[in-house]
Amino acid sequence: MRILIAEDDTIIADGLCRSLRQGGYAVDWAPNGMDADTALLTVSYDLLILDLGLPKLSGLELLKRIRARNSHLPVLILTALDGTGDRVKGLDLGADDYMVKPFELAELEARVRALTRRSAGTSPTILCGALSYDQIGRVAQIHGETLDLSAREIGLLEVLLSRMGRLVSKDQLVDHLCGWGEEVSHNAIEVYVHRLRKKIETGGVKIATVRGLGYCLERPQGE
Repeated sequence: MRILIAEDDTIIADGLCRSLRQGGYAVDWAPNGMDADTALLTVSYDLLILDLGLPKLSGLELLKRIRARNSHLPVLILTALDGTGDRVKGLDLGADDYMVKPFELAELEARVRALTRRSAGTSPTILCGALSYDQIGRVAQIHGETLDLSAREIGLLEVLLSRMGRLVSKDQLVDHLCGWGEEVSHNAIEVYVHRLRKKIETGGVKIATVRGLGYCLERPQGE
């Protein structure tokens, strides 16, 4: 999952980036509304965390632009404006959720999971043969036994599960797993896939390699 944070407070932005990256998300940061708008026009994101008091282009104006383009990108407003009128205006303009600063990181991360899950139209638990993945807790199990997965492996599994039965290229995996400035090579992607494959193959779950093209998490027969 790739997230854009539009926030002019560098301390808040840095904390959010660190926390979400530790959770396995690819995160980019735009310090003003114009940079955020440019990023949204050039990169495919799964979620926007939006401050309303942005320089150059306000958060509300950016939100108007997003919805005017008929984009269904989930938007979480994160702002110091806590009046009822501010909430109503933000939600009426197309925001999906609204949080007021100061905030608890644990709650924000829970709202991020809820918004990305809702936008994907999936239930909290995804099943693939003997593999079950809890999107709320971000926990994978094989035959009820919890798998020990790194943040990168969790991110990789989420991408493959969201496209179960379909080919995912290495470039697409890099885009979803890495933010700006992160150097992840195709060789590194191969290593992550190899590690994940070893951990889930005990349950008969297969990640097929299509040489030169990418990977596919095979949909179990009968599902």
